[in-house]
Amino acid sequence: MSREPSAWAAPLYAQVLERVSAGPGRTLLDLGCGAGELARMAVDLGATVTGVDTDPGAVAAAAERVPEASFAVGDALEPPNGPFDAAVAVQLLAHVTNPVALLRAAAAVAPLVVVTVWGRETECDVRAFGEALAGWLPPKLPKPGPPSITEPDRLRQLVGLAGLVVAEVDEVECTFDYPDEDELVGPVLVSGIGRHALNRAGPVAVREALVDRLADNRRPDGSYQLVNRFRVVTATRPPAEADGPVEQPPD
Repeated sequence: MSREPSAWAAPLYAQVLERVSAGPGRTLLDLGCGAGELARMAVDLGATVTGVDTDPGAVAAAAERVPEASFAVGDALEPPNGPFDAAVAVQLLAHVTNPVALLRAAAAVAPLVVVTVWGRETECDVRAFGEALAGWLPPKLPKPGPPSITEPDRLRQLVGLAGLVVAEVDEVECTFDYPDEDELVGPVLVSGIGRHALNRAGPVAVREALVDRLADNRRPDGSYQLVNRFRVVTATRPPAEADGPVEQPPD
């Protein structure tokens, strides 16, 4: 169960589809297509969509939601041959072990690539869930290695390593809306951090901690709104390679 309420991503999808000029005659590859929410919006704009995802259940849901599109179970690192006018990967980059390989794979079948990632933790209200339960969770240790991909400079570096050129780095704010306290707290309780906190403190203490921490996000009608920032990176092949394969520079 996700802590993300339904329909939260509409502004993010809209930005992505604007960047790829989704419309009649445009072919779009949706990597990590999930249940087809972005594909539905793209097809409604007139685009032809092909989607791939490793989750068979998500692919089945996407095919039901968007029967006009084509979906398959598959690895984003081995996309369909195409060619496509554009390839998109919404919230996928942080979930693959080799982001550069994903970007290269996308660029191999499309001259235009658009990816999205979360903003910094300080730019996202969902950090409040972890902060509320921090006293019952293992301490956060500094992560060795390069900066997080949420950092714009790191994103630009990854795009460059993939042999692409950054055209734009945009920011989009999406609101997570919860109609009441139960809808806010329930998904957290069954999440990884929620289960850990429950084992340490019990449901009453955990619920109180969440509600107290998110008091400023409560609206007069009892609903809750959390505002979170996302980055949208638009990248293209270098001009000399616009009609040919992307070279594979070393990592």
